[in-house]
Amino acid sequence: MPKNENQKLKLYYLYKIMLEKTDENHGITMQEILSELEERGISSERKSIYRDFKVFTDVMGIEIIGGQEGPNYCYHVGQKQFEIAELKLLVDAVQSSKFITEKKSSELIKKITDFASVYEAEELKRQVHVQGRIKTMNESIYYNVDEIHEAINQNSRINFRYMQWGVDKKLTAKKDEDGNNIKIYEVSPWALTWDDENYYLIAFDHQDQKIKHYRVDKMDKISIKGEKREGRAEFRDFDPGRYAKKSFGMFAGDTKRVELEFPESMVGIFIDRFGKDILINKSKTAGYYKTYVEVAVSKQFFGWTFALGPEVKITGPAEVVKEYKQSIKDALKNY
Repeated sequence: MPKNENQKLKLYYLYKIMLEKTDENHGITMQEILSELEERGISSERKSIYRDFKVFTDVMGIEIIGGQEGPNYCYHVGQKQFEIAELKLLVDAVQSSKFITEKKSSELIKKITDFASVYEAEELKRQVHVQGRIKTMNESIYYNVDEIHEAINQNSRINFRYMQWGVDKKLTAKKDEDGNNIKIYEVSPWALTWDDENYYLIAFDHQDQKIKHYRVDKMDKISIKGEKREGRAEFRDFDPGRYAKKSFGMFAGDTKRVELEFPESMVGIFIDRFGKDILINKSKTAGYYKTYVEVAVSKQFFGWTFALGPEVKITGPAEVVKEYKQSIKDALKNY
């Protein structure tokens, strides 16, 4: 590119230099700025750089701070779009997400580090431990999410196949009840939620006429039908967070108001799981408390309760207590 063409990009390159080469702990001298621009085929002088800094502040809202650093007077970007603590948080979220493939995790983290200076990028790289994590192998999840959002925006139903793992470690499409043909699911998509490190679609199932959820990474060949969604009444006051909270591991079951009893030392476990809004009262048993929570009663809920130890008890309703006892008896038959 001719030098005069590069000159038109001066503001862009100066912005890039300041973002990449400086942060709160690392500044750059005016001579270094001029040299960096010269390497990009741009000639400049101090006065024009000061004018450009004013444009950054007045027009772009980016503050350029000058100050003495040892023997040199240096400049650095004040508050960036993302602080280093926020970038670390984003990196951690990407790393820990099972629904993001290993390949895509590395790509996203590389893009996140582009928001940091070269010094901060090194700090972020020390955090990266993607390899070896348990990750989904479905690279198409990002397109699935985009397709679902598009269907929601169009107020349209979708069709898809739902995949499952076989003993051969391959994903195959679920079949209908006869086992002869691949089952095609038809649902009205209403929300996407992230729970237990996986992405889920929450939708209204047309066949069963109720709310269900599906792992997005196991959905295949999604197509937008163009037919109007159903389930508006069911989703009018729907809270995805509340739904995920009562569905243990996103396993479905009949929703019931369950009474649980536990010692004071375990109060935190129940607040962490169900939130600060739960009602906690003293139990008739000394040193114990009880709460009432709405949960999807399932084997996963029973497993969570059992894992908390014998001090935690399901005390109501009677049919849930009976089902819990039977679940324990059934498990013991294997030993």
